[in-house]
Amino acid sequence: MSKKILVTGADGFIGSHLTEMLLSQGYKVKALSYYNSFNSWGWLEDVEKTKNLEIISGDVRDPHFCKTITKEVDVIYHLAALIAIPYSYVAPDSYIDTNVKGTLNICQAALENKCERVIVTSTSEVYGTAQYVPIDEKHPLQPQSPYSASKIGADAIAMSFYNSFKLPLTIVRPFNTYGPRQSARAVIPTIISQIASGAKNIKIGDVTPTRDFSYVEDTCRGFIALAESSKTIGEIVNIGSNFEVSVEETFNIIKKLMKSKVELVKDKERIRPEQSEVFRLWCDNTKIKKLTGFMPKYSLEDGLRKTIEWFMNPENFKKYKPGIYNV
Repeated sequence: MSKKILVTGADGFIGSHLTEMLLSQGYKVKALSYYNSFNSWGWLEDVEKTKNLEIISGDVRDPHFCKTITKEVDVIYHLAALIAIPYSYVAPDSYIDTNVKGTLNICQAALENKCERVIVTSTSEVYGTAQYVPIDEKHPLQPQSPYSASKIGADAIAMSFYNSFKLPLTIVRPFNTYGPRQSARAVIPTIISQIASGAKNIKIGDVTPTRDFSYVEDTCRGFIALAESSKTIGEIVNIGSNFEVSVEETFNIIKKLMKSKVELVKDKERIRPEQSEVFRLWCDNTKIKKLTGFMPKYSLEDGLRKTIEWFMNPENFKKYKPGIYNV
């Protein structure tokens, strides 16, 4: 508990929850928020401020800044990234800058400052549509969007630092995390927020793809378990629930839990290019269980109940614009 932790991307969805969990376990956390002139700390605004939390603003694209913030840090959780797939079609260069070069900068800084552990966040999107299920860590990588291509590049850069310099890192591949604070561009928040706004017809893209959903608390527990195990150094490890459910099935579960009579409408604006859509994701989580003993706690329905409850709080819901499609 005396270890000093750096969380990049701490102002985001998973990063803010991870920061809270680390603080609750007694760690001292340096939380990086993306610099902006509004002095907004993103979702860190909702995190209780304690003496063990230090919030800094900056940008992982600056290598000199990365060297400064990683000094006297024991463990780095690197989550800072651009993650919206539709926006990666519009601005792919920014994804290379943030995701690939940002990861390079953090790895180089961690090496120079002799950090004990580095946890690099990847994504299940690097696997593309499943060639076999469940998807284990040996599954081929398929860059079906500029976003997934940038994360494949980031993973390769990170692993090169382990192979070349023995930087003690682990690459974490979360499957589809959901929960409070998630962006409305993701399928579960967009369904919940549209229903909560009173819409009768819920706009979604393709409803046939399947996903392996993990409640955000489980994902964060997986991150911490991987960082605390020496067996995971130099490894690529999935975090998931080991099941698949279609987008349409997910919609129907949410509809039932919210006691709603809404109808589903396919919105052409939300449909990815055919070869870019990832049609099937199902996580094999055998490796993380074997290395750390990690097991998910939340069923899909339990996690959805907690997520719906959070969105139905007016103070939380007012931060969303359900009538606008957010790429």
